[in-house]
Amino acid sequence: MTTIRKVIITEFGDVDVIKIAETTCPPPAPGFIQIATEYSGFTGGDVSMRKGIYPDQDPAPLTPGYSLIGRAQALGEGCTTIKEGDMVAVLTKYDAQADLVNQPEKYCIKIPDGLDHQQVMALICDWSTAYAMVTQTAKVTKGQRVFIHGLSGAVGCGLMILCSLLGAEVYGTASERNFELVRAHGATPFVYTDKKWMDNMKDLGGVHAVFDPLGFESFEESYSILTEGGILVAYGNNMDSLAGKKPRNPTEAIIKMLSWNSDSPTGRKTTFYGISRDSPTYASDVSALMEMLGEGKFQVPIKKVWAMDDVKDAHRQWGGGYGIGSILIKVQDV
Repeated sequence: MTTIRKVIITEFGDVDVIKIAETTCPPPAPGFIQIATEYSGFTGGDVSMRKGIYPDQDPAPLTPGYSLIGRAQALGEGCTTIKEGDMVAVLTKYDAQADLVNQPEKYCIKIPDGLDHQQVMALICDWSTAYAMVTQTAKVTKGQRVFIHGLSGAVGCGLMILCSLLGAEVYGTASERNFELVRAHGATPFVYTDKKWMDNMKDLGGVHAVFDPLGFESFEESYSILTEGGILVAYGNNMDSLAGKKPRNPTEAIIKMLSWNSDSPTGRKTTFYGISRDSPTYASDVSALMEMLGEGKFQVPIKKVWAMDDVKDAHRQWGGGYGIGSILIKVQDV
């Protein structure tokens, strides 16, 4: 057993339920790798899990952190792909905000030499979510119009850049303080609250895809701007958290949104996307993104890197402040 530090959500509630505790990590079981964590991702999923509203989440207490990169420092019996000392990335859903983490080797992806570790960290959850929704769910093509809620967010930023690379016209919502940063990536931003974006998109003839992490009332608004045959790709329920309101249960809103598939004479579609490391494209999506990063096809904007000791501040400030892109937790040097 090795003594480690890790973040624990002790119960569901405000930021005061988050603790950093000293505990132990056992040796890796057969087929598992023990990883010394360098960075963990930090997403709206962390905030929702802390509040107890993430779909199908584990009960508290739990250690958050949906993804990590780190160095393999011990191998369980039967591991053959990863070697001690390799830098690896893995989608975890839980447990990444800890000094040491044991993960199944089959989900660990070796990081090629020469890649920026912070940018790679953002690829594992934020950008692989965006990549799958763009290329497999919405199947965005050149010349299409897409609308992205939260252009300046972690997944939103990935959606914006990937859709632009495909030659789509990119529109979306963002805070006015970040408009110039968004425009620098070729997107056209709107303020969400004044609803002018709805009229503007309808005047253009609608959009072919909307990506919506807000949920609730936003689903209906997003659906209304679709052109015939368009698709609404929902992937979150962050509206209440961003507005600082008491969180609602999102189940009813999601079921209602999915029911529109049977009601549309225009061929418009809806779906709710959730990332999973058991997806058949999990490893290939991450590998494709790392290859594109290595080829210089994009740079991943990093909004903020928090030390693990400051994880409460990461929760308090999520969704606010100047800047675009992904938020990371620096766990330790490896």
